[in-house]
Amino acid sequence: MSCPQKDTTEPHVLKEEVIVSGKWVKLEKTVYMDPSGNTRTWETAKRTTRQVHTATDGVELIAILKRTLHKDCVVLVKQFRPPMGCYTLEFPAGLLDDGESAETAALRELKEETGYKGEVVGVTPVTCLDPGLSNCTTQIVMVNINGDDIENINPSQQLEFVEVILLPLDEFQKKINELMKKEKIVVDSKVYIYAMGISQAYFKPRELPVLKQ
Repeated sequence: MSCPQKDTTEPHVLKEEVIVSGKWVKLEKTVYMDPSGNTRTWETAKRTTRQVHTATDGVELIAILKRTLHKDCVVLVKQFRPPMGCYTLEFPAGLLDDGESAETAALRELKEETGYKGEVVGVTPVTCLDPGLSNCTTQIVMVNINGDDIENINPSQQLEFVEVILLPLDEFQKKINELMKKEKIVVDSKVYIYAMGISQAYFKPRELPVLKQ
């Protein structure tokens, strides 16, 4: 005897109502239908700055600084974030200006925040940031920086309150952990997940738990 199948509905948004709107962010009440066919509501935060004809709000950069006789380093930024009430460690990032591509915005933000001039080597599709709270989206742009280039030997950043942090790629997670022990700082989850991935990539086969006997 087979179990009767439950009727399901394709979940979808029915309407969105603005509760309050500021210069950069707005709060909406999202009315939607769930898979059971029930009408529900959700509180949704949205940016007011998303440009027309694009599905992404901004970009984040995984920028690797490459120099002769030096280890490759990941370029990060440390800044005070009011919502967190403390300093954070993040990838360089920013919002798209009108008419900008992800590549153009990434190189602009890299120059503004770190002073470095880089070369785009890859771009991800549009990805979500915190889908339980917001519709905010980003594209991750991979950038290589030639540290031997005269422009990158003594880079001059344009943002006064952003500190550039260089951490070696082959010890990325270790150095982040050391920084967290030394300072009161919160690490962006994307940065730490990347660090974990790099650590996995540097494992030797004999170090994998499945092979330990």
